[in-house]
Amino acid sequence: MALKFFNTMTRSKEAFAPIEDNHVRMYTCGPTVYNFAHIGNLRTFLFEDILNRYLTYKGFKVTQVMNLTDIDDKTIKGCIAEQVSLSDYTQKYKDGFFEDIDTLKIKRASVYPSATEHVDEMVEIIQGLLEKGAAYKTKDGSIYYKISSFDGYGKLSHMKMDELRVGASERTASDEYEKEQVSDFALWKSWDEVDGDVFWETPIGKGRPGWHIECSAMSMKYLGETFDIHTGGVDNIFPHHENEIAQSEGYTGNTFANMWMHAAHLIVEGKKMSKSAGNFYTLREILEKGYAPLAIRFLLISTHYRMPLNFTFDGLDGAKEGVKRYNDFIDNLADVSSEIDGGEAGGIIEKAKVNFVEALDDDLNMSEAFGVVFNFIRDINRLKAKDKLSKSEATAVLETIAGFDSVFDLRKKEDASLDSDIEAMIQARIDARDSKNWAEADRIRDELQAQGIILEDTPGGTKWKREL
Repeated sequence: MALKFFNTMTRSKEAFAPIEDNHVRMYTCGPTVYNFAHIGNLRTFLFEDILNRYLTYKGFKVTQVMNLTDIDDKTIKGCIAEQVSLSDYTQKYKDGFFEDIDTLKIKRASVYPSATEHVDEMVEIIQGLLEKGAAYKTKDGSIYYKISSFDGYGKLSHMKMDELRVGASERTASDEYEKEQVSDFALWKSWDEVDGDVFWETPIGKGRPGWHIECSAMSMKYLGETFDIHTGGVDNIFPHHENEIAQSEGYTGNTFANMWMHAAHLIVEGKKMSKSAGNFYTLREILEKGYAPLAIRFLLISTHYRMPLNFTFDGLDGAKEGVKRYNDFIDNLADVSSEIDGGEAGGIIEKAKVNFVEALDDDLNMSEAFGVVFNFIRDINRLKAKDKLSKSEATAVLETIAGFDSVFDLRKKEDASLDSDIEAMIQARIDARDSKNWAEADRIRDELQAQGIILEDTPGGTKWKREL
């Protein structure tokens, strides 16, 4: 089965092959750094993480670019309200973004360009569009893209073109459209007092770029005029991605991106996430409730990226158990000591590898891939229970699960050592058990558990692990 992805442009699954052999160039719309990312944002970032990881698993080199939108109505409004510079205001949220993605084990992109560092590139494109007649300047010095100049406008979102409205009277002054509104959009906004100290002096005037031009400039700088995959959330399809296509292709005359992939919305406990509904959560807020990062990662990647994800706390509890089962399986393989091969593990391993690839080749079907892996765990555990798994076979199983985990990344990391006080407590418990002082042994076990240290008494001695 060939690797296939659902292309939003054609609304069909298509076989994927990069422009350059074995090298995938992909652009992912990153955060607008006016606040901390919420779990809906993170669901999209995790979908893009799985895409990157699976392409790598398949043997591709991946160059991923994710922008940081630090010039935007919201960031400007925020820095003025707090009476700080734009860079000082956004830096806090940039730092928070990287803390969040590291916490969720999201693989770092190749480049994280900020809009503030690429204004010159934006100005160059805008000048080109003016020269081609695809943009025009208004009396106040702002510059707008003329969507009537681009015959393909609406091809990504499949807008009905008879609803199209153009002209100065219908221009969009803000970075965002009202729902279903179509109009010429701002490439450059001339400075006015609401922008405060946020402006750039450029050949096209004093002001700052619109939101949409930022991604065109940064993607083409790092990936070229045409690249392989452009991703984001479904809320980006219109107007943001539609406008990116129009201005990019209007400027270069070339296809902007060959494939468009979008993650569906996330809802919370069956309802649209909103602050007014009291179900709006950042990662920090979920962590404060005591949930482990791996459980959150598991839940957010477990549903197919094109299916809406219902985020529930019951679901998080189930995800915690899934991660525990996954990690316990890996840990327990170390106990296998038999030198006699049962003869069945090899077939189970090869079947799992084939089915894993088939699932993810089918438009990243993560729910199916998880089913494959947990069936694999079940089948190997059955062999182990019947003493039909040898040490060499267990090693092969570990190598297989490590390959799967290069995509999932759900393996917990144990500390190399414990604090001396905890080490002393574990030894004290061992001594208590040896002297049959069961009450003291139980007391120490419970105290360690309260500190997140789980003890397991095995024929090979007492093992410990940190709770998820």
